[in-house]
Amino acid sequence: MAGENTASEKATEEAAKPKLGVYICSDCGIGDSLNLEELEKIASGQYKAPVCKTSAFLCNQEGVDLITSDINNEGVNRIVIAACSARVNTDAFDFDPLSYYTERVSLREQVIWTQEPNDENTQMMAEDQLRMGIVRAQKAKPPVPHIEPISRTVMVIGGGTTGINAALETARAGSEVILVEKEAELGGWARKMYRVLPERAPFEQIQESDIGDRIKEVEANDSIRVLTSAHIDKIAGEPGKYEATITAGGNTTTENLGAIIMAIGWRPYDANKLEHLGYGKFRNVVTNVEMEEMVTAAEGKVKRPSDGQTARRVAFLQCAGQRDPDHIPYCSTVCCLTSLKQALYVTESDKDAGAYIIYKDMRTPGLYENFYKAAQDNPGVMLTKGEVLNIEEDGSGNIIMEVDNTMLGEKVRIEADMLVLATGMETNMMPADRDVNDLTPEYVGKWKETETQDGIIKEVIADPVVLNLDYRQGPEMPYQSYGFPDSHFICFPYETRRTGIYAAGAVRAPMTGLQAIADASGAALKAIQCLELTSQGKAVHPRVGDQTFPEINFNTCTQCRRCTVECPFGALDEDEKGTPKTNTYRCRRCGTCMGACPQKIISFNDYTIDMIASMMKAINVPDDTEKPRFIALICENDAYPSIDIAALNRMKFSPFFRFITLRCLGGTNLVWVAESLSTGVDGIILIGCKYGDDYQCHFIKGSQMCNERLGKVQETLGRLMLEAERVKQVELAMNEWDQIPQILDDFAEEVKGFGPNPFKGF
Repeated sequence: MAGENTASEKATEEAAKPKLGVYICSDCGIGDSLNLEELEKIASGQYKAPVCKTSAFLCNQEGVDLITSDINNEGVNRIVIAACSARVNTDAFDFDPLSYYTERVSLREQVIWTQEPNDENTQMMAEDQLRMGIVRAQKAKPPVPHIEPISRTVMVIGGGTTGINAALETARAGSEVILVEKEAELGGWARKMYRVLPERAPFEQIQESDIGDRIKEVEANDSIRVLTSAHIDKIAGEPGKYEATITAGGNTTTENLGAIIMAIGWRPYDANKLEHLGYGKFRNVVTNVEMEEMVTAAEGKVKRPSDGQTARRVAFLQCAGQRDPDHIPYCSTVCCLTSLKQALYVTESDKDAGAYIIYKDMRTPGLYENFYKAAQDNPGVMLTKGEVLNIEEDGSGNIIMEVDNTMLGEKVRIEADMLVLATGMETNMMPADRDVNDLTPEYVGKWKETETQDGIIKEVIADPVVLNLDYRQGPEMPYQSYGFPDSHFICFPYETRRTGIYAAGAVRAPMTGLQAIADASGAALKAIQCLELTSQGKAVHPRVGDQTFPEINFNTCTQCRRCTVECPFGALDEDEKGTPKTNTYRCRRCGTCMGACPQKIISFNDYTIDMIASMMKAINVPDDTEKPRFIALICENDAYPSIDIAALNRMKFSPFFRFITLRCLGGTNLVWVAESLSTGVDGIILIGCKYGDDYQCHFIKGSQMCNERLGKVQETLGRLMLEAERVKQVELAMNEWDQIPQILDDFAEEVKGFGPNPFKGF
C-alpha cells in the first residue's frame, strides 16, 4: 500500500508540474498579417514549449478539441492562446481554472487590427506580446480556493418600504432573514403617508399604500425574524462570517450572518435653515413632510396649521433649499412628484380649491410623466416656471409671493392660504450633526494620523451612525460627497466599499417608493449572489469568480501599514504592531495591496510582482534608436476594452507599444518602473479609469493610489538620470476609446523628444 501511495503522490506531483501548450490562431486575418512560423519558433525554441500548434480556427469546436486533447493526452496545464481578445470567446476557452491556467494573447485586436500587415514592426510587436504571454503563463499557478463553512442568514437593517421588500425577496429566495428596525414598529415613512404615488399602469392616479399588507406578510413569514426598537452595537468579521451584536427590547444577542442589506432610508432636509422662504417665520409655511402628516391626521382634508381652516389656495414651492450650493446641491428627484400628489390632495379635499406649483424644472422621470400630464389636466392645479423674489405674510396669515415668471416674461403675485416647501432628502448614512456641505471628499468624519517608517499616514475615520463596523478603516461606510454610501455607482449601484454589505433605497440615492421596491430586489439578489460566490471561495464584482487570494510573506513584513491603509475594501486589518491581518472574504482581488507593498511580499497565485517584472524583461529591446520600446500598463476594466473598440474600428497607432494588462492600476508597483527603464525601455504609460470626485475606477481608488505612488517616481528616475516625463498616467473612460491612438502617439512623440534611453544595450 505504501508503494502505491508513493506512486500516486508522484503521479499527482507530475500532473502539477507546469507543462506549456501554445496555440496560435491563423484566422481573422492573423495568418495573412504575421509570419506564424516565427511565432512558433519563439514558443518552441526560445521558451521550449512542449506543445506548440497553429490552428485555422481555434475558437470553433475543432480548435477547442485540439486543446482539450493535449490537456488530456499530453498533460498540458499552462495554456497560451494567441488569437483574439481575452474579452471574447470566453465560453470556448473555458478550461477548469483550478487545474489549468489559461493566458490569452491578443494578436488580433492589439496587433493586426491596429497595425500595418506584414510589416517588420508589426511582427516584432506580435512576437513580444507572445513572449509576455508565455512568461505570464509560466509564472502563474492555478488558484487554491479558500472555502470555509459560512452563514447564509441575511440581515436587513431598516424596516421601511425598502427593508421590508428586501426581507421578503431574500426569504422567498430561500435565505433566513433578520430584519432590524430602530423604531417600535415597521413601516417607516410609508406608514405615515396619506396616499402614495402610482405604482401601477397607467401611472396616473395616486393610490393607497399597501405597506400594511407587506408588514403582515413579513410577520407571517417563518424565515424572517423581526427585531424592533433595536440598534446595532457592533459588526465584526467578513462575508459569510459576520458577527453582529444587536440590542433589541433591552436584550442583547450576537447573530452569525452571511451578508447585510442596509436600507436605513432618508430624512428630510432641516427646514429651519430656510427662514428666507418663510419657514419658522410665517405661521402657514410648512414642509412637504409636514403637509403629509397634516393631511393624514385630518383624514384627507387640507387644513392650514394656524387656524385649522380649510386651505383652498395652496402654493407649492419646488427646490426649496435644493439645487442650491448653500443647502442641498443636488436634486432629490421625488419632490416634484410629491408636490403633484399633494396638489391633488387639495383639489380632492375641496372641489373649489386650487393648487399653485412654482418650479425651476419639473422632473418626473419615466412613466411618471403620465402622472405629470394627468395633474396638468386637473383644472384645479396650476403649474408655472418661476423664481420666487419675495415672500410675505398678511394679517390673516395668508402668504403673499412675488414670482418672476420666466414663462410669461413678467412678474406675478400669488396669494395663498398656505405655502408648502418641497424640501429635499438626505441619506440617513450621514451623521445627524452634519449636513451635506460638511461631507466633502476632504472631510467625511474624524481624522486619524499614524506614524510609520514611510512618514505620517493620514486616514479618514467616519463617525459611527448605524453599522458600528469593527474595521481598522472605521466604523461606518466611506461617503461620497453628499453622504451617500460610496460605490461604483455606474456599474454596481448596490455595492459599497464593504464587501457583503449592500445599500438599497433612499440611503444610497433619493428615490420613489416604487424605485425603492425595485432597489430592494436588486440588493437582495446581490446579497444572495455574494453568499453563493463566497461559499465557493470566489470573488464578487468586478472580478466575479476569481478564486485567488493575496498571500503575504510575513517573514519580511516591516509593518509599514501601506497595504492596510490603501486597501479600498477594508480587507486588511492590523495587529497592535501594524502587521496585516487578512479577512479573506472581504477581498475583491484588485491587487492594490500588492502595488502598495514596498517589500514586494504580497502576491496572488496568478498575479505577482515578479510575473509582471518578468514580462517586461521578456520584451526585445533593440539597440536601433529608430525602434523605441514603450510599455503600456492597462487596466482590464476600461483601458483594455477601449483598445478593443478602437481595434474594431481599425484605428491605427504606434507599433512600438507593448501591452501588459493589470487587474487595476492600483496594483502598480514602482519596482516595475525602475527595472523596465534600466533594461532600455524608453517610456511607460499607464492607462486606467478616471479618479477623483467622479471616479470610475471599478476598485474605487486604484487609479488614485497609482497616481499618488507615481508622485514619487521622480526620485526613482532621478537615480537613473532619466526624465520624469518618461512615465505617465492617463485617465480614460471606456466611451473615450476613440482617444486611444492619439494618447499613445502623443506619448511616443513626447518621449522620442528626450532621445533614446541611455540604458539601451546594457
